[in-house]
Amino acid sequence: MNFDFTDDQREIQRTAREFLAARSAMPRVRAAAEAGAYDAMLWDELVSLGWSGIAIDPEHGGQGLGVLELAILLEQLGYALTPSRLFSNTVAGLLIEAAGSPAQAARLLPGIADGSATATFALARDGVADLVPDADSAAWIVLVEDDAATVYDAGSVAIEPRATIDPTRRYAQVVAGPAALGERLVDPVAPGLERAEVALSAELTGISQRAMEMTVAYVKDRRQFGTPVGAFQAVSHRCAQMLLETEGARSATYFAAWAADADPDALARGASLAKAAAADAGRDATAAAIQLHGGIGFTWEADVHWLYKRAQLDAALLRPARWHRARIARLAAAERPSAAAV
Repeated sequence: MNFDFTDDQREIQRTAREFLAARSAMPRVRAAAEAGAYDAMLWDELVSLGWSGIAIDPEHGGQGLGVLELAILLEQLGYALTPSRLFSNTVAGLLIEAAGSPAQAARLLPGIADGSATATFALARDGVADLVPDADSAAWIVLVEDDAATVYDAGSVAIEPRATIDPTRRYAQVVAGPAALGERLVDPVAPGLERAEVALSAELTGISQRAMEMTVAYVKDRRQFGTPVGAFQAVSHRCAQMLLETEGARSATYFAAWAADADPDALARGASLAKAAAADAGRDATAAAIQLHGGIGFTWEADVHWLYKRAQLDAALLRPARWHRARIARLAAAERPSAAAV
């Protein structure tokens, strides 16, 4: 059995890596973060590549590819740390496709697919969402409470920008008051949430990979007592741990992405495995990158802190790793034969 990417999937990976290396290099990421604004030209280019609608049905203007292809793309966007609303817009599309009626999908998804009426998402409680990515530029905001989702016209809710440790992505608090213009999606949103967790996991995997590569390159070059510091056992062991966690996150993420497309019964377990592994890997690998860069790693001039900051916020979005670990335990317990049955 072949577990590798297809030729088309490899082409998505190659195109994304090459394009983002040119258009989302670290100096551009730093410039966008320090300016507090996205590059409008970059957004137009992402849309022209069809990436804003990569997982949306062609009936609604998308490419109709699967969650696996989306994960390939988002891993590269995470690797490049691209400052863009593509991630939030894509996840909102996943939620609407999963829970919206045909009429709701026909009305909302074309604008998400072609980038003309973008959307975003968040978990909310009593109509309040404290951490909503890109709410200030969205036409629609999908708020999820329990297993239901409501789409709000962004102009009818209160949006208050929030400063976070991650200036590579814009965040806001959203309050949907009694006068907010909201429309309940007709179906349970759980399948869409699982796909959203897979999307987050893919971005975190790319962040972990970039942190590891930057660190390995640095410890090979940095010398102490005439020896590359990477030759020291404590350093090499820490780099090996970064590799272990990154590859574990990647394996779990691509299993979950495959399950989303091919085995929906395995998606809940897969999504929790992916998010738990990728959230831990993202936080640990980026923290290790700062430490292994030594004194320079703690300065503003070093680029590794941007990776660390994005990983912290990604890990906090939707449901935290501890929630997913608890669900994995519940699912395993439910499948275990009872003592009476044995």
